[in-house]
Amino acid sequence: MRRTKVSVKHSAAVTTVLSAALLAAACSSSKPAARAADYVSTVQAERARKDEAFRRQIDQPIPMASQQYFLPLKYFPVDQAYAVTASFTPAAARMPLQMPTSAGKMRDMEQVGTLSFTLKGQMMSLGAFLEVGTPPDRLFVPFTDLTSGTETYAAGRYLELDRTATGIYTIDFNRAFHPYCYYNENYDCPFPPPSNRLPTPVRAGEKLAQSNIPAAGR
Repeated sequence: MRRTKVSVKHSAAVTTVLSAALLAAACSSSKPAARAADYVSTVQAERARKDEAFRRQIDQPIPMASQQYFLPLKYFPVDQAYAVTASFTPAAARMPLQMPTSAGKMRDMEQVGTLSFTLKGQMMSLGAFLEVGTPPDRLFVPFTDLTSGTETYAAGRYLELDRTATGIYTIDFNRAFHPYCYYNENYDCPFPPPSNRLPTPVRAGEKLAQSNIPAAGR
């Protein structure tokens, strides 16, 4: 997401806080129920900190005039069933891809591999990408699903994953976030490719400030 030349990476400070807090929550208790409670409270606290960070960043990404509408950001309830283990299969050769963006441009990407996982009993996969010219330390995983356009942003949501040496990842859809162009048309955000459309509703992570489902509410 960018105005002129901004990486697809989410706010580094926000992401670092989220990653550290989730790791602490996962290791904080030996009892499953306590771990689940810690996980939920940790994610909720992270969301509150993100709201506060957005309020302090004047007009970035949310214009002051729109903050009352968007903040606090809206989310599905935290559900640990949406945090799943994924195996990463590297691409035999990096596959160049131009992703259309919200500004009508093309963003040069490379698909570096595929993440395979099971969600709600269904085997699924998502392509993992790097933007050309950016450091290879994080995987960019944009996706759409059956909530896109009704309960979540029609142009999709994003995940970002720190690279691992093992090829084993945790895909946590509770951490799925909307691109900045959802809040502010001055940002230029790549759209997920058709191959990254999941054939199921992913009711986890960020959702629309106002649902497009009749009578669904905020």
